[in-house]
Amino acid sequence: MHATPAEAITRLIYTYAERIDAGDFAGIAVLFEDATLTFEGFGDAVNGREAIERLYARSTRRYEDGTPKTKHVMTNVVVDVAEDGATAASRSYFTVLQAVPGELALQPVIAGRYRHTYQKVDGHWRVATMHVIIDLTGDLGHHMLFDLA
Repeated sequence: MHATPAEAITRLIYTYAERIDAGDFAGIAVLFEDATLTFEGFGDAVNGREAIERLYARSTRRYEDGTPKTKHVMTNVVVDVAEDGATAASRSYFTVLQAVPGELALQPVIAGRYRHTYQKVDGHWRVATMHVIIDLTGDLGHHMLFDLA
């Protein structure tokens, strides 16, 4: 069965969640290899496989099992495909749950919104841009390698 554009794009959003929760920063870099990433209120845009992988490695704590002990829950996904069928945009919410045995009880640690744009290249949807907006923060001491404040 062939996925609709909205299904294929939603799958990209969910794939990102799976890869970050697995601590697969190289896989995230592949997913975003053609994309430019921006973060509301934080520094410059990031693009290119190596720079994106470095960004995640420098910012996201991983534990002995190689994961950040998180679950990224993606909701409120809305996909708008352009009339030409070659570009699209999406907006969605994210909530990150985290639990670190013996250190942090299960709790939401950060929530916000993603704004993506996409291009269809050789019959496949690719992420063109990802803009991250952080709306709520909790105890990020076990998740991030730097202070967001």
